[in-house]
Amino acid sequence: MDPKLLLISTLLGVFCNAQKEGNECISVNARYCGECIQAGAKCGWCTDPDFLREGETVSTRCDELQSLRSRGCREMLIENPRGEKKILKNKMVTNRRKGAGKLKPEDITQIQPQKLSLTLRSGEPQSFHLKFKRAEDYPIDLYYLMDLSYSMKDDLENVKNLGTSLMLEMSKITSDFRIGFGSFVEKTVMPYISTTPAKLLNPCTGDQNCTSPFSYKNVLKLTSDGKRFNTLVGQQHISGNLDSPEGGFDAIMQVAVCGEQIGWRNVTRLLVFSTDAGFHFAGDGKLGGIVLPNDGKCHLENNSYTMSHYYDYPSIAHLVQKLSDNNIQTIFAVTEEFQPVYQELKNLIPKSAVGTLSANSSNVINLIIDAYNSLSSEVILENSKLPEGVTIAYTSRCKNGVITEGENGRKCSNISIGDEVTFTISVTSKGCPKQGKPETIKIKPLGFTEEVEITLNFICECECHKEGVANSIDCHFGNGTYECGACKCYEGRVGKQCECSSNDVATEDMDRTCRKDNGTDICSNNGDCVCGTCECKKRDNPEERYSGQYCECDNFNCDRSGNRLCGGHGRCECRVCICDNMWTGSACDCSLDTSTCLATNKQICNGRGTCDCGTCKCTDPKFQGPTCEACPTCPGVCTEHKECVQCRAFGTGELKETCERDCSYFNLIKVKTREKLPQPNDASFPLMHCKERDANDCWFYYTYAVNNNTEKEVHVVETLDCPAGPDIIPIVAGVVAGIVLIGLALLLIWKLLTIIHDRREFAKFEKEKMNAKWDTGENPIYKSAVTTVVNPKYEGK
Repeated sequence: MDPKLLLISTLLGVFCNAQKEGNECISVNARYCGECIQAGAKCGWCTDPDFLREGETVSTRCDELQSLRSRGCREMLIENPRGEKKILKNKMVTNRRKGAGKLKPEDITQIQPQKLSLTLRSGEPQSFHLKFKRAEDYPIDLYYLMDLSYSMKDDLENVKNLGTSLMLEMSKITSDFRIGFGSFVEKTVMPYISTTPAKLLNPCTGDQNCTSPFSYKNVLKLTSDGKRFNTLVGQQHISGNLDSPEGGFDAIMQVAVCGEQIGWRNVTRLLVFSTDAGFHFAGDGKLGGIVLPNDGKCHLENNSYTMSHYYDYPSIAHLVQKLSDNNIQTIFAVTEEFQPVYQELKNLIPKSAVGTLSANSSNVINLIIDAYNSLSSEVILENSKLPEGVTIAYTSRCKNGVITEGENGRKCSNISIGDEVTFTISVTSKGCPKQGKPETIKIKPLGFTEEVEITLNFICECECHKEGVANSIDCHFGNGTYECGACKCYEGRVGKQCECSSNDVATEDMDRTCRKDNGTDICSNNGDCVCGTCECKKRDNPEERYSGQYCECDNFNCDRSGNRLCGGHGRCECRVCICDNMWTGSACDCSLDTSTCLATNKQICNGRGTCDCGTCKCTDPKFQGPTCEACPTCPGVCTEHKECVQCRAFGTGELKETCERDCSYFNLIKVKTREKLPQPNDASFPLMHCKERDANDCWFYYTYAVNNNTEKEVHVVETLDCPAGPDIIPIVAGVVAGIVLIGLALLLIWKLLTIIHDRREFAKFEKEKMNAKWDTGENPIYKSAVTTVVNPKYEGK
């Protein structure tokens, strides 16, 4: 198959499917108003008794609102109930500062609103804003849960003085702080501990004095007395067990669910879990013959866990649920060796932190404070289980205006005490729950006791349902309830008026009434014969419909113009176009409006043509254009368009500043040479050849024409024809050469004259020399240049 055809068919299929899926109101085939409004928020039900045409089914009453209006259903007869939101309790968040007076925890509000009611229409979201502000000086309960196996001996010594030191440091954060202590070792059965009598008394080896093994003990209920903490912790002794993993999960479960024994208040709850080993979890109890799953209930007697030998360890998921239900934030204080294990556990437990445990009491305090600051700097919202078909979406507006959507829209990070953040929460219902009764869900920040209670009410029926008439005579002698403009048939009855039994809908006698002109086709092959009446089929495109007594009509098989049904200027009824005002023709493509034919002189077609379907047909062949005003071959055309051609083709001329505004009325096509310009014999429409000159005496050539589509076309040669200027180089060279030659000639003349003058003088000198008479007498003033001196010592020898 041609790839192009394959692509086109695929796109058409996708488009049709999108249309079908897009109109959920039609695809649901609603039999009554309640079904219709549950299909989607855009769906409405027309209650007008006379709304349906012949052949249309009852489900045709259900459609998108705009479609119902366009089909003639009045606004007041369209059932379209909407959801709503009601705030029932909206106490303002507490603006409280440390030292401003002590408040009871129940008097502090950190989340707003506290209670509301949402009425949900299927597919229509209902949104509200939830404000959260972490109150300053908020009370804190901290429970220190410690592993007392032998390897934690040194750490126990550090914790013995933790109470007063931690109370002092936490007083900088809150004035209402309480601390408690608990310890754990392991289940008291083999193979976790040795069950020999001696080892049960002292599980340690050598001369070490250890206490008997136990599962979990609540040593100290939460208290504000730091000294009592130090005293009771100081009395604790190390114990021992056989395997490395400890039974810490049993202890965590009891701390979470035994709120009364631990002394938890409805405040910030912190659980510090201190150990240097791993942990047992669900399933490990089988090693000791324990197979019953942990029941997640409190089993403390005399502050000791008594059912460790009976129930298995809890699973991680079970712990997560109980910690979340009881708003407990966990801090794992573990040795560096087990950091990776507890980091993975932290990722599974929301609102938890991990710190490194070392042999230093101040380190433990810093670990707790750092972990608390980390936990309190993040707010994560969670909701209770949602009813079937209900979804919830979060959008957070956090510190510094950061907006986050999706799963991360549940949380805000890096917030400080006193910062206010806002969440937009959107609740949507799809359909209606089976019971249709109100449901309650709760939303709360993890680790906090405060929550928002939301009552969900569902719109499952239309308002007109309340006015329904049971056993109505309009429904064939009481075979249905007449409501919302239509019959809602009882079970076993069919038909628009419930006139038929479902067992008799396909008899030959009934089919006969569904054949047009006693033909063979039932309902023109465009519908089904139900109870002797044609119910027309639905098309994939929800805008296309069959109608008529025999489904012989439709609204999509009329003539088209410009690929639009009835030219876009009418509606298709029973395969015939019903044109709008001022339009005519089989496809409503002929306009009766003559305003489009008016020329600038207010004459129709400039007096040189006739107006036919809103378009001028020029009777004078020289004139063209939509109003017969363009004359490409008339004198003056070239001069008229010169400036615009010049500015658009070359960016020059008087109109270059306003070219885009004033000269966009034609299509410009550039050609290389004059030979490439269109010629009159080659064009199917008149054109004018033009030759114009610009301010630089350059010529440019172009043609002007109005083509068969009434578009103005200008072809222009892309280069200007400018007169050639003087050749500068030869001129300069000639001038220079002339100057040099003249200079040489002058030098030669001067030299020649000098030579002639010198020769004349020399000849004159020679002549005078020959005629001179020299005196031979001695010169009286001459003195000889020679001087003779005689040596007086010379003896002539």
